Amino acid sequence: MHALDELWKKSDNEGIFHLLDGIIYHRSKHTCVMTVVDRSLINIVLIECHDSHFSGHLSEDRTREKVKTFIWWPMWQKNVSEYCKTCDRCQKANKYTGKRLGNMIKIQEPSRPLEIVHMD
Repeated sequence: MHALDELWKKSDNEGIFHLLDGIIYHRSKHTCVMTVVDRSLINIVLIECHDSHFSGHLSEDRTREKVKTFIWWPMWQKNVSEYCKTCDRCQKANKYTGKRLGNMIKIQEPSRPLEIVHMD
């Protein structure tokens, strides 16, 4: 909880952070009030918002939408992105999105022995 204390002390923007009953809340001009989470709880939040049975390994965008509805911490978008990109189950289940594989081409039939030679 030291990180939250440091964040609160550094905050000189009264409109952004609010302290209520010992809980720090974050408010931006585009979103509603969100609870500020300590660094020690970030992994738990990511697991609940991405891996849990209720989430079902959401995409990066949908996980980001779920997180930003209730919770805030510094660099949360980067953390969500890294977490989703390194999720082992998602990497195995999702389609290959890299470079397209080449197409098979028909090889010309040779007219005499050893006219075409292939090696591995």
